[in-house]
Amino acid sequence: MPHETRIADGFVVSDEAARFDRDRAHGWISGESYWAPGIPRALFDKALDHSLVAGAYAPDGAMAGMARVVTDRATFGWICDVFVDEAYRGASLGKAMMAYLKDHPDMQGFRRLHLATRDAHGLYAQFGFVPLSRPDSWMEIRGSGYL
Repeated sequence: MPHETRIADGFVVSDEAARFDRDRAHGWISGESYWAPGIPRALFDKALDHSLVAGAYAPDGAMAGMARVVTDRATFGWICDVFVDEAYRGASLGKAMMAYLKDHPDMQGFRRLHLATRDAHGLYAQFGFVPLSRPDSWMEIRGSGYL
């Protein structure tokens, strides 16, 4: 059953998959984001299929923003692909989506919730995010791009 929250000025944040505009979301992430420029549609769809995905919707029903969480829905989550359409920026939709995710029933009781950002530290700090407590314990394998 979809989880939905009404926010100010008639906007709604929802995880209802049928409502989510994949074409619009792919346009944002592949064409406007700094973190995944050019991501192929098939790869983006696969990421959506295996994540908790929320859309923010304007009063007219148009999708105004999105957020995705890579999660096991029990112990860990990584918030990514947070994006607000330029026409709706300044309407606090980023905050609304973060509040929605923090309260989402599938995101309760986590041991860790992570995200990475280049330029929105102030937004995420309002929701309790702080720098990694032990960055020296984290490792990664960096891919060469989209295969």
